[in-house]
Amino acid sequence: MTTISIDADIKAKWADGHSSYSPGTTEELALIGIDLLVKELGTDAAKQFIKQIFERYATEQVTYKHAEKG
Repeated sequence: MTTISIDADIKAKWADGHSSYSPGTTEELALIGIDLLVKELGTDAAKQFIKQIFERYATEQVTYKHAEKG
């Protein structure tokens, strides 16, 4: 695995407010993205969106594991 550091200033605005974020890791960036998705789409729609994204990686991981064994 690779270590990734992030240097970003994110400003998000919506009708009832705003937030500023400065993630330093991929985990922090993911949490920010998930939080904003839930705010915009609602919990169920955000889960469905994330599920669609992870469906792409399931195939890649199976292929990668198969390549390791071969």
